[in-house]
Amino acid sequence: MEKKVIKYGLVGFGKQGSFYAKVIFNKFSFLNPDAKLAAICDIDEKRLEEAKRLYPKIPTFTDYKEMFKSGLIDVVMVETPHYIHPTIVIDAFNSGLNVLCDKPAGVYTKQVREMNEEAEKHPELLFGLMFNQRTNPLYIKAKELIDSNRLGKLTRIVWIITDWYRPDAYYNQGGWRGTWNGEGGGVLINQCPHQLDLFTWLAGLPVSVTATAKTVGRNIAVENDVSAVCEFANGATGVFITSTHDAPGTNRLEITGEGGKIVIENDTLVFTENEQMESEFSKTNTVFMGKPKTKVTKMNGYIGYLKNLKKQPPQHVGIVRNYTDFLLKKTDKFIAPGKEGIIGLTFSNAIHLSAWTHKTVTLPLDEEEFIKELEKRKEEENKNNLGI
Repeated sequence: MEKKVIKYGLVGFGKQGSFYAKVIFNKFSFLNPDAKLAAICDIDEKRLEEAKRLYPKIPTFTDYKEMFKSGLIDVVMVETPHYIHPTIVIDAFNSGLNVLCDKPAGVYTKQVREMNEEAEKHPELLFGLMFNQRTNPLYIKAKELIDSNRLGKLTRIVWIITDWYRPDAYYNQGGWRGTWNGEGGGVLINQCPHQLDLFTWLAGLPVSVTATAKTVGRNIAVENDVSAVCEFANGATGVFITSTHDAPGTNRLEITGEGGKIVIENDTLVFTENEQMESEFSKTNTVFMGKPKTKVTKMNGYIGYLKNLKKQPPQHVGIVRNYTDFLLKKTDKFIAPGKEGIIGLTFSNAIHLSAWTHKTVTLPLDEEEFIKELEKRKEEENKNNLGI
């Protein structure tokens, strides 16, 4: 794309949309000099009035299709409730526009698969997802260690991510959040898409999932407590535990392989590397209760961010910077391809389905069964007056 500036249009000016307008295109615009806010769309007149007050020179729309036709934008940023992400993305592609969609890609894999199929029909357009955790230098380093085979064959991945604490006041706000009808789930679909993406980005997609998902201590229909055990094609196992009611919570990722162990916690990566692969050591060792010798490498996430601040800013700012640079051909590395959003969502859907049916779910996922079970919960929510 031979342009010096990439013009972005926001669909949705709620908490996230206004965040992108205020932070990415205003306060931190020096980190994204080639990204410009060009249009804002929302169906809520009050939100649009706020947008006009804050950005009086930016055109506003109540119909996103009109914004798409305006010729004012190059990229659509989708910041709406999850169910309609795929619909808006598909309409954007059909309007000849690039797309940067917020997480999750959608609520269920069937609609996201259709979105990906549409994206494939438009190879000239760039499709990205706001997986901002892929800019974290600690996860990038973990990925490098795995891909370089320094960790060897993976044997286990465990993520305890329970520091999403949400009190009653959070859910008492009402609206579409925290409901089956409005949001499509609880902690899995709202708070954890980033971790589900990273879990599968680092270890791959499991072949089977056994899980529990329940509601603890809150008057909501969706899950806020999840424990999942999974198995990968190579025989490795995984555990994913998350909640929004634990206080204090934990955020600890541990990845074990024949070459050692990676632990990411408290903004630090610790790599304990075996001097010899475990399987080789076990075959050649003659010492009773012997263990492989190890060496330890540490990395601080904050320092990692500072080293690459100008070239690769952190988090959401970094995704927009990378997306913009890729469009302008200033980089050949694209961090968060939109088509990969279905991978973490598949894991999420499998966890839900296993918890709902009390059975182990094998992949490929039965997409129709998932939709059927989801509809049951939406109907029950309406019956109990817990939905939107």
